[in-house]
Parts: sequence; structure tokens; C-alpha cells
Amino acid sequence: MLTPADAEQRILGHLPLFLREDCPLAAAHGRVLREDLRADRDLPPFDRVTMDGFALRSASVAAGVTSFRVQGTQAAGMRPLRLGEAGDACVEIMTGAVLPDGADCVVPFEDVIRSEKLITLQRPVAVQAGLSIHRRGSDHPAGDVVVPAGTKLTGREIAIAAAVGATTLTVSSQPKIAILATGDELVEVDAPVALHQIRRSNDYALRAGLIAAGYPRVERYHLRDVRHEIEHLLWHIVAEYDVVLITGGVSKGKYDFLPAALEAQGVHKVFHGVAQRPGKPFWFGLTARRTPVFALPGNPVSAYTCLHRYVLPALAQASGLPPREPRRVALAEPVSFKPSLAYLLPVKLASG
Repeated sequence: MLTPADAEQRILGHLPLFLREDCPLAAAHGRVLREDLRADRDLPPFDRVTMDGFALRSASVAAGVTSFRVQGTQAAGMRPLRLGEAGDACVEIMTGAVLPDGADCVVPFEDVIRSEKLITLQRPVAVQAGLSIHRRGSDHPAGDVVVPAGTKLTGREIAIAAAVGATTLTVSSQPKIAILATGDELVEVDAPVALHQIRRSNDYALRAGLIAAGYPRVERYHLRDVRHEIEHLLWHIVAEYDVVLITGGVSKGKYDFLPAALEAQGVHKVFHGVAQRPGKPFWFGLTARRTPVFALPGNPVSAYTCLHRYVLPALAQASGLPPREPRRVALAEPVSFKPSLAYLLPVKLASG
């Protein structure tokens, strides 16, 4: 029987990448970028002032000039003024503005004394070229990669895309996912429930987990333990959906028809069973068009564990995300487990 690591590698080795599509910027949050995003111009695109103050020549200060004549005011969004030829000229400047032509530094308001159109530097004032200036192209030159392919887009990357004028982004398509809950004992949440029945919960939990991970196109179905009904619905499901999750019906009981039904639909079994607890009966296969089929155990803890251990990492790889390094933590107390299986242990994370 496979180890969890072997099972994961077999899944990842069989899964193709999802198709790519162009997505409007406003709808791209949470999607996975499939082409490098590049700067359309230098970032910042000009020498940007980072402090309210007065733009002047540092050479004038070095030459001993302490009083400067204010020749104008420039705010962010205004075309840059040009500093006069006289060595004592300066421009009142606001944060975010373009550095005026001829100036090479900005002295903050609090470092001067102003009297109408004249400012006087307070001593001592350290003035040098580049003071309070964000130089053009110092973040990224034009053409530089600002967000690499394989990045899941958050608000940060969306802001960068907007800054470089990317109205559309090439991203992985969002797979259409079907969840099939199996068993005669299952009834819908709002239906009357008899003593021998239970309400459906696995498909709700799996759908919620998929949506939280960034896969919103999820539909739920119910399969009774009736062979011809299973075969009929499976025929439609494997033809219509990009990913199929089945919960229950994959063990070796008399009414576990799914393995045979999947085989009848041309779904190739890659493996059945993993040396782990919970989730030992886990099944994985591929349709003729390489649609992945994950058959999860019916036990709620087992199903949700397999979702996080196998399904979500597989979908992440198929979306173009790079592999994630496993997070390693120390147990607060010893754990013993007798069977010769991998123990998928629920834990709570806490920092000391």
C-alpha cells in the first residue's frame, strides 16, 4: 500500500495544468498568474518627491548659501517647474510631486524658517543630492518582471498590475468541480430525516473548503447506492466537469459500487488505498481526457483530511502554483500510534 508521500507524487505526476485565460483586472483577485507581469515604464516613472518641503540645489548649500528665494509651488500631479539659474532659487514642493528640473534634493519644512518668499535653513541641516527623492526606475526599470508567473494574486499584486496598466491578466482557468455524496442513508439538510438516515454534510464541507482555497465553481450531487443510477450520473459528470470529488462508496463493502462504476466509465485507477489513518480507502484515477477523479472516504474527518492532504495541493499545482514547503512544528506532548500507518493527526497551533 502506498505511503501518503507516494500517493501525493502519483497524483501530482498525472495532473495536467489547467488551461489559461485572460481575466479583467477587477476580477483577478485570487487567481493564479500564468504570464510574467512586466513594468510598462520605469517605476517610479520620474524622480518622485517623498517629503513636503523645498526643492533646491545641494551644491548651493555646499557653497554656503543659507537663504533661498521661493519661485513657485508645485503639487503632486502638476507638470514640473524649472528651477531658476540663480543659486538661491527653490520651489515649494509636495509629497508625490515630480522633482523640479534643476533641483536635486528636498529640504523638509521643519528644517527651514520661512518669511513670505524667502526661506532660511536652520543650522545644522544635512543637505545632499538625492535627499527625500525616490529616483526614477529605482524600484524597477521598464520591462522588468514585477510579478512572476505562478503567483496567486492578492490585493498587493492587483495594485502592482494597476500601476503598470495591465487591464487584463493571463491566469489559470477556474476548474469546474463536481462533488458527489454517495449513500442511501443521506438526505438533504432541509428534508425530513428518519431515524435510520443522516443529513448530508460532507459535500457542504468539501465545497466550503474548495471555495475558501480559491475554487468557487463547485456543484454538489447525491448518488444513491443504486448501480444504474451511479453509472448514469457518472457518465454525465465525467464528461462535463474538470475535477470530480466523490465521498463515500469507495471501500470494499457489498454496496460500494463506485470503483466498478468508475472503471466502466473508462476512468483509469491510478491507486486505491493509502497507508494512513484517517483516509485509508482513498482512491484516485483519471478519465480518458485526463480529468482527475478523487474518491474520498465517507467518514467526515477522513474526507476533509484527504481534501487538504491531496486534493488542494493537486489543484494548486494544476493552477500553476509552485510547490509549498511543508511546515514543521514541534508537538507539545508525545503521541503514540500502534498501527503501521501514517497518522494524520489533528493539532492546534500555538506560539509560546
